[in-house]
Amino acid sequence: MSACSACGAVLETPLGCDACGVVLDPGGELGPYDLFGYEPRWAIDPDDLKRRLRRIGRIIHPDFHAGVPGQSELAERNSAALNHAFEVLLDPFLRADGLIQHLGGPTEKDERKMPQVFLMEVLEWNEVMDDAEAGAEDSPARSKLESLATALHRKHEERLQAIGARLDPLPARGSDVLTSIRQDLNAVRYLSRALYRIRNLRFGTPNA
Repeated sequence: MSACSACGAVLETPLGCDACGVVLDPGGELGPYDLFGYEPRWAIDPDDLKRRLRRIGRIIHPDFHAGVPGQSELAERNSAALNHAFEVLLDPFLRADGLIQHLGGPTEKDERKMPQVFLMEVLEWNEVMDDAEAGAEDSPARSKLESLATALHRKHEERLQAIGARLDPLPARGSDVLTSIRQDLNAVRYLSRALYRIRNLRFGTPNA
């Protein structure tokens, strides 16, 4: 842990000091784990994360620093950064994405492939959705959407759990397995988009 530049106290977060109440400029490109005082890891206790959000949020809340030169705008920026970091750490997909990049793995733009076996299933699912989109609301093709949505939701959760297992413990930096995990994450992203498309089809907005 680093020390407060104002009073020397040990910091839980680089965003502000609980001891003297000053808002700090964290500087540089700090990740969500840094802002919450965590070591990078897959497992995050949501309750502990929420407690830290409340505790750190009180230190840097803009209302407590309103009108203070050099502190007001910094408090607003730090609060926004803290809230964004909270969203990333709470969301399994975003957390996995961040860990892959933290470990030197490929981004979505660098690695666009999905697992080969998964691609075979994608062709079948797309055929069902295309038929439903072309059919009338009361057509047999539309009636298949509900069961498909249930199956895809289950696969979405199973793949996220499998990704979590592969990230706990964290692979070595630059490991080849990070590319494979990225491909799995691409599959999860596809499943999210497919579920969104199905939802639009079921509620009569196929072009949304």
